[in-house]
Amino acid sequence: MVLFNRYVATSPASSVTSDNIEGGRLLGQFLADGGHERVSFIAGFEDSSTSRDREAGFYRGLAERGLACHSRAVGGYTSEGAAKAVRELFADKDIPDAIFVANDHMAFSVMDVLRNEMGLRIPEDVSIVAYDDVPQAAWPAYDLTTLRQPMNRLVDATLDTMLSRINGSTDARQIAIPGPLIMRGSARKVKGFST
Repeated sequence: MVLFNRYVATSPASSVTSDNIEGGRLLGQFLADGGHERVSFIAGFEDSSTSRDREAGFYRGLAERGLACHSRAVGGYTSEGAAKAVRELFADKDIPDAIFVANDHMAFSVMDVLRNEMGLRIPEDVSIVAYDDVPQAAWPAYDLTTLRQPMNRLVDATLDTMLSRINGSTDARQIAIPGPLIMRGSARKVKGFST
């Protein structure tokens, strides 16, 4: 068995994932370097390795810049959950000035709520970043800054690992492949930021 884009820490199965910790770290640094001070996180599922690792990396990236996470909510990887999560984050007077959303599809819902219900501008009032780089992220309506999952490399590594196991290898592999930060218009630009 080879787990794709997930892993179970207690399992002897091989896994191939995006380097979610490093991706989260880059996004934390990026938002901190953009001058944000109240940076929040919207998680996917609490028990999802991808969401947990992205959050852990995010906290690390913020800490490396002297910041801590301002607030957090759980979106459960659904549009409705993400909408509820962003409403929770903005129910207080001390609102975020940036949000890292655990995946792009939730980020679209977050952006719709911020613009259409709350009348906020992105990125002037709040920057939004996410993870995956699905095709809709490049649509002008969202223009989402996001960490791209290197899908072709993930698939290739998964197939190589499966073939290795079929051919008799008993070594479990845990492979994490880094992806690039795709800077678009949903977050403040950071001059000289390199991934």
